Amino acid sequence: MKSIKLTCLLLSVLLLSLSSLKTQAQSHQQQRSDSVFLAIKKYIDQRNTSLIYASGSEAYKKVVNEKNLNVFFEKEIYPLGRIKLSSFDGLDNAISRYKLVFESGKLVFSFALEKENKFNSITFTPFKSIIFNKPVPVATSNILKSVLDRQVDSIARQYIQKSNTVGLSIGILNNGMMQTYGYGEIEKGKGKLPDANTIFEIGSITKTFTAIILAYYANEGKIRLSDPITEYLPDSLSANPELQKIKIINLSNHTSGLPSLPANFEYRGMDRLNPYKSYNEKMLLANLKTCKLRSVPGEVYAYSNQAMGLLGVILERVSGKTYEQLVQHVITGPLKMSSTYQQLPPLLSSRFVKVYDADGDETKPWDFDALAACGCLHSTVNDLLLYAKANIKCESSSLSSAFGLSHQVTFSKGPVVGLGWHLYQVKDDKYYWHNGGTGGCRSFLIFNIEKEIAVAVISNAEVDVDGVARGILKKLRSS
Repeated sequence: MKSIKLTCLLLSVLLLSLSSLKTQAQSHQQQRSDSVFLAIKKYIDQRNTSLIYASGSEAYKKVVNEKNLNVFFEKEIYPLGRIKLSSFDGLDNAISRYKLVFESGKLVFSFALEKENKFNSITFTPFKSIIFNKPVPVATSNILKSVLDRQVDSIARQYIQKSNTVGLSIGILNNGMMQTYGYGEIEKGKGKLPDANTIFEIGSITKTFTAIILAYYANEGKIRLSDPITEYLPDSLSANPELQKIKIINLSNHTSGLPSLPANFEYRGMDRLNPYKSYNEKMLLANLKTCKLRSVPGEVYAYSNQAMGLLGVILERVSGKTYEQLVQHVITGPLKMSSTYQQLPPLLSSRFVKVYDADGDETKPWDFDALAACGCLHSTVNDLLLYAKANIKCESSSLSSAFGLSHQVTFSKGPVVGLGWHLYQVKDDKYYWHNGGTGGCRSFLIFNIEKEIAVAVISNAEVDVDGVARGILKKLRSS
């Protein structure tokens, strides 16, 4: 027995020694890789392909010439900007991987080394994050007192416990009462819960504001839904027969035939993490001069940011006001929605969240120019509930008429659409909804006029919240 125990002990020591040697070898390999990686990272930021090429082995240089390598970096890598963050991502079969977060994208950089610390292969591939559940429950303001509290919590946790989500703000209007819940953080690592007055980007929910402004001015007689859009655009655009077919109503219900984005939306120097910022009216009108429609106006639903952005430009021309002023004048001022803006005033900026992409990495908030009307607004769940409540019942007669017009069905061959709003029918119950998304936020708003219920959900990560809102709505319908 002693002999067996001694043999087992020696075997254990041997295995531990081998494991230690393997760990030491991997550690040494990573140290070598790190030194080469840091040099190449510096060269990428300097846009110095010659020094990157010089870091390659002779075997590599026999396969790839410097001119071709330079073309690759100039076309695929340098346009992403400087490297903001980097981290070791693993070592497999002598190939080292590093995650690179550029100013305008993310890649995995992989390479293998020869003995003299020269790489004999390099590759760049799209980064794909591994999504897992957070090990402990995230913080919440939900006190779990009522049945609804517990239902909301069970639904919210399916979302907020994912590793790539950060914060979640939920608002419910039911039986004339507003209830709000916060989950997670407004900024990673800070431990501060979002609340009902935390400001997020609401993305395409903005389109419903644009539609209601249209309805308001249509009721005022300043614009007609049946007017050709060319009546409100520079004369030079009338020469494009495609535009003559589009009516104002087609811009609002996504039946214009215009592509989702203008053909010249992507251009050299565009910031891919803040894509709408520099797209101005001059560029929009230049594209419209030669644009081709993808379908006959009024016949096919095809979601279009370009169409709604153009509608905003037309409404600015009709009113003489900027889009920001239109929102304040027609909607947020009368409804006392004090936290809903395109450009946040300095006093409100401290309530604006940090925003995160689909991998949970911090990213840029979006700014808008010519296409503001398709997605520029910031708001809170408190303001969105005020907005939904006014859509359900509004004391202002002019605004009530505008809401009513926006709710009327304007297209039903496919998704059912009003002006801006999408309609969702469950038996005899009709729900009006819209969701939204930017590079770092997701939102969803839905309400029912007869039942006087509404659900608003916003998050500060590029991870859809549609399921959260619809899950809560289902619980409200069954209660």
